[in-house]
Amino acid sequence: MAVGAAVVASLTPGALAQIAVILAGGIIGRLWLTPERQLPHGPPPFNLSKRTGMAALALYLALLLMSPLAARVSGLYVVQLFDCFFRAGALVFGGGHVVLPLLQAELVPRGWLSNEVFLAGYGAAQAVPGPLFTIAGYFGAASSQSPNGWVGALVALAAIFLPAFLLVIGVLPLWEQARRHPAFQSVALGVNASVVGLLLAAFYQPVWTNGILSAGDFTLAATAYLLLVFWSAPPWLVVILCAGAASAGWS
Repeated sequence: MAVGAAVVASLTPGALAQIAVILAGGIIGRLWLTPERQLPHGPPPFNLSKRTGMAALALYLALLLMSPLAARVSGLYVVQLFDCFFRAGALVFGGGHVVLPLLQAELVPRGWLSNEVFLAGYGAAQAVPGPLFTIAGYFGAASSQSPNGWVGALVALAAIFLPAFLLVIGVLPLWEQARRHPAFQSVALGVNASVVGLLLAAFYQPVWTNGILSAGDFTLAATAYLLLVFWSAPPWLVVILCAGAASAGWS
């Protein structure tokens, strides 16, 4: 399932293809996968009412549907920036790396960022702890349009994280009941497998296709992999060593 999801996502890039892959994974999981164990019972971590959850989901859908229209009608960059990052945060599931192809397709063709600046931000984000979604702050700050800097960073960060908060608040009132249901667990198994495939596709495009351009690049990447996986070198040190090697002309 993961390999199939990677193939589909690579051949048909875009947010709609990612959603279709996840939905297909959920359907396949429901039909053919069986959870190996029952999840333990427990009280919900937060006491949220169903009305609060419905309000959060309604706001999520309203922003998802209306922000593209507002960006097109207003023509304001700050609204367009919010729309770009909100849709990226709303339509991506399964990990920060999956958002990279969507953001590259949104930011680079518009001229807000060059491809080199985009990839430099990704490399820097890999050297620090925390979710990859924080790279939105860098993109907002480095944009060629105004407002950028601190204002652009704050707008981009708020927009890309807001969908997750709204979805969590919306789903949480029903989560404990749903997660113990065998059908839901089967769907989750299929979705998880599909997400692994999406991450693999994101590793190929844009990371591999834009980062590995020569035999020297491949050698440097392979060496970094050895340092990280087999010798347990800290990521920040590997980033510094690779940057130094690239500056010396080794790639």
